[in-house]
Parts: sequence; C-alpha cells; structure tokens
Amino acid sequence: MCFMTSLHSWLSPLIRGGKFNQVWSLFTCKPRGLIYLTDTRRFTIVKDPSSSTVEFNSRNKKYRSLERSFKRRLRAIYQRFSGGPDNTTIQGLNHMYFIEGDGIYRMDTRQGDPEPEKVLCLDSVGKGDWSLQRLRLSPSEHALAATVKTPHREEARCVLVKLGDREPTLDPPQPLLTIDKVFSVEWATDDILFYSSQQKLQCHHVFRLDLTATGTRSTLVYQEQQPDVFVEVSLSRDQRLVLVNCSSKRSSEVWLIDSAKPLMEPTLVQARLPELLYHVEHSHGQLYILANTGPGQEYQVLRAPLSSPSIKHWVPVCSPGHGTAVKDMEVLQDHCVLATRDPLGLLALQVVPLSQPATTSTLQLPPWACAIETKRAGLTDSGWLEFLLSSPVHPPVLYRYSPREYRLLLQDTEEHRTRQEYHTTRLEAPSQDGTMVPLTLFHRPMLEKLRGAPLLVHVYGAYGMDLNMDFSPDRRLLLEDGWALAYCHVRGGGERGLSWHRQGRMEGKPRGVEDLAACIQRLYDLGVSRPSMTALTARSAGAVLVGALCNLHPHLIRAVTLQHYPSMLLTAYIEDNRVPVAGVHKYEERLQEAIHTHLNGHPVSESEPTPSVILDLQPGADHFGPGDFELSLTESARQLAFLHTELGLNQQKTKNRRK
Repeated sequence: MCFMTSLHSWLSPLIRGGKFNQVWSLFTCKPRGLIYLTDTRRFTIVKDPSSSTVEFNSRNKKYRSLERSFKRRLRAIYQRFSGGPDNTTIQGLNHMYFIEGDGIYRMDTRQGDPEPEKVLCLDSVGKGDWSLQRLRLSPSEHALAATVKTPHREEARCVLVKLGDREPTLDPPQPLLTIDKVFSVEWATDDILFYSSQQKLQCHHVFRLDLTATGTRSTLVYQEQQPDVFVEVSLSRDQRLVLVNCSSKRSSEVWLIDSAKPLMEPTLVQARLPELLYHVEHSHGQLYILANTGPGQEYQVLRAPLSSPSIKHWVPVCSPGHGTAVKDMEVLQDHCVLATRDPLGLLALQVVPLSQPATTSTLQLPPWACAIETKRAGLTDSGWLEFLLSSPVHPPVLYRYSPREYRLLLQDTEEHRTRQEYHTTRLEAPSQDGTMVPLTLFHRPMLEKLRGAPLLVHVYGAYGMDLNMDFSPDRRLLLEDGWALAYCHVRGGGERGLSWHRQGRMEGKPRGVEDLAACIQRLYDLGVSRPSMTALTARSAGAVLVGALCNLHPHLIRAVTLQHYPSMLLTAYIEDNRVPVAGVHKYEERLQEAIHTHLNGHPVSESEPTPSVILDLQPGADHFGPGDFELSLTESARQLAFLHTELGLNQQKTKNRRK
C-alpha cells in the first residue's frame, strides 16, 4: 500500500509521537498540494547540495521517462475537458464577463455577434506571475474589482478598473487603483467598495473605500479583537446588504451594512455565543438565517425581521429531516433553496416557498453527482438558480433550476454519454464502535472484477469540511487507466452534518482513524484491489489520519503494505506559512530515524525492497500547490510517475487495463 498526503500542520502532532493537537486552518480554501507515500524500493533522500531545495536528479532516472509520458497525457486530458462550464463568468447589465489566462474580457450581450473586449490585462497589475482570484462588478456596471495573487504571497492584491462603453479593439484601460493584502471585496454602490484585509493567515479588518470625484478615501469600519476569528465580506443575493462575516471554528457573528446607506455603521445580527454557528441571507425585508439551532445542533432555516435581527426574534422556517446534512442555502426572491446530502452522500435540493414553508419539496439530483457549486447571481436576479454538478471523474455540468416553475434544465447534452463510462458505487463500512461510515467508489469494470485493479483511497476528515470531490482530470486519467478510486467520508468531516464533525474532532480524532481503517478493510472484503496495489492520499489536515493510521493500526498497515514503512514522495513549498520548512526537515529527520531503527531490528532480505523517501521541496508560498498551469502539470506528472513506479505498474499493464 502507498500513501499520498500533503504537508500541513499535521507534522507537529506526528513529530510528538502521534498525539492529536488542534490545528488552525484557513477553511475557505481548496487544497491542491500533495505528498505521495508508497510501499517499495530503496530508502533515499535526494538533495541538491547547492541549495535547500530537494529535487529529483540523475539518481531518479527511473521516474523521469514516465514523468514525461504522464505530462503529455495530462496535458491532453486537460485539453479534452477544457471547454466545459465553470464558475468564472459573471452576467452584468449589458455584458458577460469572463476570465482568460492573461486577463478579464467581456462581450456585449446587446449585440448578435459580439467581439470580446479586454478590460483588464494582468501585465498591468505589476511585476509577478499573477493569477485571478475573484471578480466583482459595481451595481451599475461602472467599475470592476478583481483580486489577483502570485505564488509567493498568501495575500492578494485588489485591482480596480473603471468601465464604460469602449471600442473592443482599444487597449484595455489601466487600473484605477490597486490595494495590497486584500482577501475579499464587495461593492455597495458604484462609488463604495468594502474589503477585508489580510495579514499572512489572518483577516481581522474591514475597510470602506470611497471613490468620489474629489479622490479616494479608505475608512476602517470593523476590527476583530479575537485572534482565532476570520473576517470576510460578502453580498446578499438581492444585493441589498453587505455582510461582514466573522467566523471561528466554534462560533460566528454577522454584521449588516445597508447597500443603500453604506456610510452608516454596521448593525449586529447576533453577538457570538459558544457553539452557535449561523449564516445570513435577505429577501423582502426579512433575514433568512441558517443556524445550528435545529435538533441535534444541526442546521435549520429561521426567519427574523431586518429591523429586529437578534436570536430572540428568530422563528423556525424549516428543518431538514434526520440524517440530512445542509451544504448550502440560496434565497431566490420568494423561495429558499437548500442543497442537501443524505447519509449515503446523494445530493438533493430542498425547496421552501417562503410564504408557505410547510409545503417544502425535495428534488433529487443525478446519482453520479458528488459535488455541487452554485453560481453567483448576476447584477439582475432572474429567479433561476444556476449550479454546477460534478464528481472527481465527471466534468462539471451546468443546470438551471426555477423554484417557481419547479423546473430543472440540463445545459450540457453530453452528460449522459459521459456518465455511462464508469460506475459510482456508494457503500458503508462498519467502524470499530459500530458506526456506519459512507464510502464512494468509482470504477470502470464491474465490482467483482476489481481484484487486480490498482486502488487509490482518499480521506480528509477535518474542520467539518466535506472531502473534496470536485472534478479532477488527474483522477479521470487514473480511472481510464483502470484504477479504482475510493473516497472515505470519515468522522471529523462534514458529510453527515455538524454532529459528524463533532464526533471526529479533538478527543474524538481517533474515530476518524478507525473509520479510515474500516473503509480500507471493507474494500478488501468486497474483493476490491489487494494490498500491494493500493495507495492512500490525504490533503492538508487530512494527513493527521494517515500518520495516525500507521501508529494506531500497525497490523492493518503491515497487512496493507507488506512491510512496516511505505515509500514516500513528499512535496512541500519553501515559503508556505502554514508549514515552516524547519518543520518539514524535522519530520524528515524523525522519519529517517524511525526507518533506520526498524531496519536495524528487522533486517530485510534482498528480495524485499526497502522504503524510498524523496523530499521534493519546491519554491513558492502557496500551501495548495502551484497556480501556474505548467508547474502544476509537472508536479502531477511527477507524482503519478512515482506512484506507478513504486507500485510496480508499467505502461503495458496500463494499456491492458484500458482495453
């Protein structure tokens, strides 16, 4: 068996002997960096003596040719799925805005065959390898605010551009203003922009930027005093309110700013209380609050007058059924729409008419769908909810839903043809305490024919977040090569609601490890793959479970790996503030000591390969992997090459499985 994880602050608990400590994480982000650990070959730490960077060199020629091959194949599969729908388009009053690699473009929707017009060129932002993060339009489409980021900084830069009717052939306008160290931005009016500032991994301040004919002025409107609280600004769907969201792992607090009166002081909805989590939307003078005040401290929808928003005025509107986890809430004019997940992971929409909440209806979404992402409403709310459905092996499909007409429209005609190329099997595994743990398996052959298939197992189980199941061309490539892909929804994550997270946090963290062990054993019991063909991947804080699995279940690891220590390819980033390089090297030293001690006490025969450990330390500050496409492609190809080599797979076997 092999392991793939990413270096996060899990290093600290592992170094201290497997004890579980609470670790802070920026929960709004989607990790991409990976570390791979596999089960064979020689113990090797490869370092460049001329620098601190650890890299593949001539001693790793066995990976190089396969890496080049995978890079070509990855490029092809990314190109194959590049034309699908995404969330980077925004509808303005008269233009459609979209992001391309070198900037932001728009097309005039009043014309029959519009010519794309470039409104922001990344070269004008400043020196650096910039990538676009967020795009916001002012209410009358007079101005645009975009946040951009480089790989060497945690903080983003906000760029303001003045818009207007221009000839598409003209050069894009120069930025009106840039603001550094920005996390989130929202327009209240065409002249007033609110933004939260970021210092490394903390966001504690919200400013109001006043753009008037007399100049610009930035004013502090909110300052957070608690160090563990993260602050961001958002906009209600009807654009009536700017929301200042103050969130920690244990509580939340929301302040309101009337978009029509942006110079007024923010109004508090409800002061934070221990264990109270809530989120706010607005429609027709009423606040709709998603709060964990339902049975079992799960989420329910409540309503309160905008004029009296505190908790004593909250009135329940609806509570999803037992075992149903709420993933998102949207308020569209006179309906509230909840995205939900049932105990097996199936997605649905619960539609609540605000005038008659007792007549709630449920719309089941396609069974292949594992991830849902709602699209941001344009400057005018059409009353339709647009959202993307995807899975790790299924590219995003755009749907439009009208709650008034109870109509679901599919925007992609190739959805059914893609779906039939593989199977999505939803399983449950009995954990040590009898709890049934959901498990999703993707495979092309029938279940009974997977004994000889390589298996890649995924796990996260932290911060109440669902295991990332967005579409990944890398995973699609593995599926087409005959791999089976398993996703273990262990406790500590959010797949089965807030209680699922509570059961797997702090003192309950070992439950997530037990769940992971149960999922792996369940797959073997069903005849899926075999120990020598299995790999395990975790990202960020999910790697706590990977390390603890080695410590707490050595018998399972021995049965899975056929030896005590797997081979490892560890990828980390020199300027990553979440994982200091000193911690990475300290982990490496402890790992070397552990393997050396084991090999001295348990000599291996010449026929039994010893572990191979390679530390791949890359430049950059992004905890989630390189933003540059070419660098990301190279990193993915390197990891796939390592996996295939260490598992003893080769191109001929891959071709045979594809057949």
